[in-house]
Parts: sequence; C-alpha cells; structure tokens
Amino acid sequence: MSNVPDAVCLNVSPALKWFDRPFLRELSKRASIAQWEYTQSPDEPCSLDKALILLHDYLKHFDRPVHLIGHGLSGTLGLLYSRQHPKHVRSLSLLSVGVFPSIDWQAHYYVQRQLFRCSRTFVLAQVAKSLFGRQCELATRRMIEVLEKDLDTSPSAHSICYQHYMKPGCAPVPLMVGRGELDVVIDPNALEQWQPWFKECDFQWECPDGLHFFQYSHPHRVALKIWEFWNSIPSQSLPHLMSGVATN
Repeated sequence: MSNVPDAVCLNVSPALKWFDRPFLRELSKRASIAQWEYTQSPDEPCSLDKALILLHDYLKHFDRPVHLIGHGLSGTLGLLYSRQHPKHVRSLSLLSVGVFPSIDWQAHYYVQRQLFRCSRTFVLAQVAKSLFGRQCELATRRMIEVLEKDLDTSPSAHSICYQHYMKPGCAPVPLMVGRGELDVVIDPNALEQWQPWFKECDFQWECPDGLHFFQYSHPHRVALKIWEFWNSIPSQSLPHLMSGVATN
C-alpha cells in the first residue's frame, strides 16, 4: 500500500479523542500520523474483540510495520494487537496504561461508585477533579459530560457490578509506557511493575506535573518523548525474537 503512515494513533473512545489532538499536531510535525477510530454500536457487547479484527483488517494491507500509539483503553487495544500480530507493529507507545492493562479511568470510577454509594453525577464530578485537576464550574460540567458519554459509548467491559481483569504480560515489540506524574488512576507502582516484562529497547517515562490525560496538557513534551523513543529503536524490530515468550 502506498502512503503508509509512520504511526497510527488508536482510539476506541470517541468521547475522549479530542484529548489526543494537541500532541498529535506536535508529533505530525516530525512524522506522518494516521488516526484509527472504532465506535461501538449500542447493540454490541462491551468487548475489544471486534475492534481487534477491524484493526487488523486495516493494518494487514500496509507494506511495512507502523508505530502504534494509544491512551488508556485504546492503548490496551494496541497491546492486545501487538501480541496477536507483532509483524505489523514497529513499536507500541502506551499512555496511561499500567501493568494491569484493564485498569483505566472507568475502573477507577466504578470503584468510587461502590465505595461511596452516591449518584453517578456526584461521583463523576469527583472523578473529573482527580483526572483534570480543579477547574471552573463550567469546565467541570463539560468534563463530566465527556466522561459520562465515554461510559455509555466505549467498549470497556467494566460495570458497576463487575470490573474486568487482565493479567500483566509483555509486548513482543519495542515498548514505551508513560504516565502523568500526578495521575491517580495509573499510580507509580502500575508503571514500575512493567519492569519484569521489559526488553532492552523498552523504557518508561513519567510526565512531570501530568495528570491522567497528560498528552492533552503537555502535548509538546509527550510528542518529543515519543519521537525520542522511536529514534532509539534498533534497525531490526523484535517480534521474531519474542515468538516464544508467553504474553498471558
């Protein structure tokens, strides 16, 4: 296929996609970036299975592997895809994805609902403050609306009755994992515990003063770090070396 992009930014949460735009604008100054989006229909079960199939239908036609980027649940999709089809992935950059990949902002929200037994709106207001920091009342209401829409439209398997669990494991491609220094969802341990799964070319990074959506508040810094990671990758990727490594 001609005009293959250097990187593909994944999004399975339509309500959250605008948080990626600032850093993608920065990154596109140095590389060609495509955005791949998946929108779940109301009748579909909450699962990434269909998204994985559709993503492969998109990437399998490329004549070379590409860098994948994803935040939160979208990063989890990239991780699952790299385990199934490593030959199509040059590298994987995970933003706000801990060693237990299914732990995301929605898991954090449902834990709060169970602890406080308060209304959805009240808990979302508290979660919005922890995810974005203190803002004016108008901005807080807007963030609540965004989060509420993501609860209703993303393929996350979490619910008030059940939190989905995914075992830690490796990525058979060059891997970067990053978190915001002040993130309350992906804590320092969730980042540090990636270490046993790291290969020589992998690395982790904390964005100073960053919250959960640190790619939105610090776009230039995030773009530079991803660019630095790409430039550090050896000329030969690792999928063929990792074929015997368990990923579950």
